[in-house]
Amino acid sequence: MSFVRNRTSRITADADPPLLVRRIARRAVAVYESLPLPAGSILGIVGVLLLHRVHPVPIPGSRAVQRTAGCVLSVAGCALNVWALAERRHHASSRFRLEHPDSVVTTGPYAYSRHPMYLGWWLIHVGIGLWRGSAWIAASAAVGVLAEHVLSVAEERALRSRFPSEYERYAERVPRYLGRRRRAARTRRGRPQVRHVG
Repeated sequence: MSFVRNRTSRITADADPPLLVRRIARRAVAVYESLPLPAGSILGIVGVLLLHRVHPVPIPGSRAVQRTAGCVLSVAGCALNVWALAERRHHASSRFRLEHPDSVVTTGPYAYSRHPMYLGWWLIHVGIGLWRGSAWIAASAAVGVLAEHVLSVAEERALRSRFPSEYERYAERVPRYLGRRRRAARTRRGRPQVRHVG
């Protein structure tokens, strides 16, 4: 009898609309926290599409070339984001949370850039602007990159605080966005000297 009552109460609780809504909301928040959705790029993409619709400012040149370049950049950006996200998930020791890493990831795209997901979104952002043939992309991409640069610097401060020596060594080797990788070599006095490796 108690088994039937417990099972019935569980079914009733599961069917309770407010409880169901709360569960869906919690799940949606968890999914959102696990996705790389930088506000600067998202708002920039929406902005360039709206501005192009309201007051078009076309990019001079062949539309076929612009569309092709836009598609290539967008696909490359998506691929980079997927690769970086997969690498981060691979290194998560517990429940994956994008903003709360368990360790400093230094493999995959993180071996070449400390912020590959930002790079991926910038490629998508510029790619969509080129695909639409909108000169507004020059302004929206610049604002988006500047906003996300501020965020990336803040993220690095948090990572240096959480993983002091490990992140410092990583930052000495790998550029923030793009550039040649560096390696630390010893000078005659035994002090580390950063050398570029191409």
